[in-house]
Order: sequence, then C-alpha cells, then structure tokens
Amino acid sequence: MSRRVLRSSLAMAVVCGSITVDALRPARVESQSAIAANAVTARLENGYVQVGSRFFLVGGTGGAKPVEIYDPATATWARGAVSPVEMHHFQGVAYDGKLYVVGAMTGNYPTEPPLPNIYIYDPAVDRWSVGPMIPANRRRGGAGVVVHDGLIYVIAGITNGHTDGHVRWVDTFNPRTGAWAMLPDAPRARDHFQAAIIGGKLYAAGGRRSSAATGQTFELTVPDVDVFDLATKQWATLPPSANLPTPRAGCAAVVVNGRLLIIGGESGAQATAHADVESFDPATSRWTRLAPLGMGRHATQGILHGGQILLAAGSRMRGASPVNSQEAYTPR
Repeated sequence: MSRRVLRSSLAMAVVCGSITVDALRPARVESQSAIAANAVTARLENGYVQVGSRFFLVGGTGGAKPVEIYDPATATWARGAVSPVEMHHFQGVAYDGKLYVVGAMTGNYPTEPPLPNIYIYDPAVDRWSVGPMIPANRRRGGAGVVVHDGLIYVIAGITNGHTDGHVRWVDTFNPRTGAWAMLPDAPRARDHFQAAIIGGKLYAAGGRRSSAATGQTFELTVPDVDVFDLATKQWATLPPSANLPTPRAGCAAVVVNGRLLIIGGESGAQATAHADVESFDPATSRWTRLAPLGMGRHATQGILHGGQILLAAGSRMRGASPVNSQEAYTPR
C-alpha cells in the first residue's frame, strides 16, 4: 500500500445550538462539531465504512478513485488502492474484515447503470477484487444495504440511474456461499437512502423516488418509515405520526444508543444540503430534532466512534458540490 499520509488539520470548530422538538416536550440542547478541511479528496456519492479499527472512504462520482483510510487513533489519513471501476450511489458494508460494495451505480447522470458485480476491498492487503455477479433481473443502485447474521440485505433502489425504474425489491446475498435469495418486497419504492438495524428490525427511512424523466429528480421524497422484521420476514409501515419530520434523500443513517439518526440529505425544498439531524426512538415511535450539523451535506455515510459521528466528503449543495472535509458531530 502506498502510505502517503495526509494529515488533517482542524480548520475550524463550529458550535451549534438548537431547539430539540419531540412530540411532548421541547428542550434546549447543545452539540459541538469539529470540521477538518482538506482532509480527503473531494468526492460525493461515496461510501464511508468502518472495518476493524480504521475507516475507509471509497468510491464517488467522476471516475475511479483511491481508497482513503482514516486512523482515529492518530487522526491521520493514508491513501490506498484505486477502485477497479467507477462506483457510486451505494451504502458500503463491512463483512468478515472486508468492505463490500453491493448495488452501486457507475457512469454519468442521469442514466447511470447499476454495476453488474459486487466489489470487495481487503484492507489487509490493500486490494480490490471483483466479486460475484448480481442477478441480472435484480440489479439497481441507490439501495439500502445492511449486514445481519452473515447475510447482506439489499433494499429497494432504482434501476436506471436518476431517471426511472424505482423498485421495492429486497434481496439477500450470502458471502460464504455466493447464494442470492429474494425476500418480500418493501411496502414502497425508495432510492437514495440508507438502511439500519435496531433490535432485530430493519428500518427504511428517508429517500425518494428519483424521476429525472419527469423533471423531478429531488422532489419526490418519501416521508414514510417502513420496518422489516428480520425474524418473521414481514414488513410494516409505521403510522403517519411517525413519518420522518423533514423528508429528504441522500441522508446518512446511524444507530446511536438504540435510536435511528437520519443525518443531512438533500431535497427539492432547498438548494443547500440539509444540516438536519433527527433521531427516532423505536420504543416510543417519536422523532426528536437534534442540533444541526456544522455544515449541511449529503451523499456520504456516517461512522459512530467514541460518541461522535464522523462524516467525510459528500456534497454541500443539492446535486453535486463535492467537499473535502470531515465533520465530527456530537449528537445531543
């Protein structure tokens, strides 16, 4: 591995205060965000995944890109292998010490085709490999992807870039056997979202039905929250009172202390990326608005580490305005 170390410097610290609003009792909260500028290569629609003790920034639009590796113990970045193909619009996951990219797009807006294969990055040897083919009739990008009990779940997505072809499909891939299986469809189609698991249930919140074909790339956001019981293989939709308060797509989903945080995003409602952070408590089916990000962003993933959520790269404007910073956000 080429170990040209890219040391990040904290360019500014932004202290954000906001009002928390839950269904019963508004309360004053404060949070702190530190934004490290010039930390990484500017990119968006990338993955950001923890594998072992390090964090791996992979993919993004605009051609094949190197892996960038953050070591939180030393607060330094290193550069790794370039991906074998351009890959973007995916939720990266870790499995058995490796990083998996399942259901990514490639190519240019607005008809970006889905990649036909899984791609696997092995941090131990800094090497990409081409994994199994995805069944031709189940290929899509912009899907939610999670790992549970040795299986990789792929939820919803879109088959034709940002143009059309939204799907409700749910599939599992077994990395040990290479076997694919189809599960019951989700209640509704959505793309540009990230899935999460809490207490044996899979949550699909946020996202949209991208429709450049009708001039509605950003507008058709999905407020509904769908929940899949991993034991019974049954879907349910939460009541409208549990809808995502600020509908948006391209947001990060992170689980913190048993709650689902939907972070950042983009929508037709504003030109800048959302700085909103909203927390869902499955025990009460209520959302709480937390303090905002120091800088609105979408099109990346978040990693929980030491009580903070790290978000690297992404876009600060709706659409494509890539950034090269990493934010450490403390949710409160």
